[in-house]
Amino acid sequence: MNDELAQTAISAAFKGKWKEAVAVNKKILTNNPCDLDALNRLARAYAECGNNRRAIATSKKVLLLDPVNSIASKCLTKWKSLKTTTKESSIAGHVDDFLEEPGKTKIVKLLHLGDEKIFNCLTSGDEVKLVCHAHRVSVHSLNNKYIGRFADDVSMRLRNLIKQGYVYKVLIKSVNGDDLKVFLREIDRGQGMESFPSFPAEKLAYIAYIPPHLPRHETDTLQFSEELQE
Repeated sequence: MNDELAQTAISAAFKGKWKEAVAVNKKILTNNPCDLDALNRLARAYAECGNNRRAIATSKKVLLLDPVNSIASKCLTKWKSLKTTTKESSIAGHVDDFLEEPGKTKIVKLLHLGDEKIFNCLTSGDEVKLVCHAHRVSVHSLNNKYIGRFADDVSMRLRNLIKQGYVYKVLIKSVNGDDLKVFLREIDRGQGMESFPSFPAEKLAYIAYIPPHLPRHETDTLQFSEELQE
């Protein structure tokens, strides 16, 4: 019975139905008040509904039952750093947010990460934001905490596109130690830029083979033809 309810609770969270997730996890806890997995899921659901007070209380209960529970410890730090309103919270996206679209989405690794306490509190699906500087683009939490920045080539492209009116949604894709990746999605293009994708397909690098017996003038013609194709 509880296994079926657990799957229902997980499915509700995966779809972003947080009120349903709260109800299902509470039902599980009626039968087993010490179910640590259900308590952790309930804390997350409370936080996503904007009820950080209950999220904190629930994570504390997990730590009373299991003082070394890493999920509860990490989440408790996160819940304490958020405001009580959903506008200030990093609300996890729906599963559709991670669907890739050619030219519109890209997964990028961040460099020069900030305070470990900040990015260790992040989870997949958390929404973050871009901050443009003179020569780089960095990623900050919704409450303006620095997380990391993009490589120079990515920064330059994003800065130019944002100047042209492009708008992006940015989500945390994965956090694995000092390997933090974000998911970029183009949600709007500047006027007159409809035919210019944010992230064009990368060209395959190759070296053309030119037979040694090919005359010099034919070699020049071949190279010129390839340049036109580029």
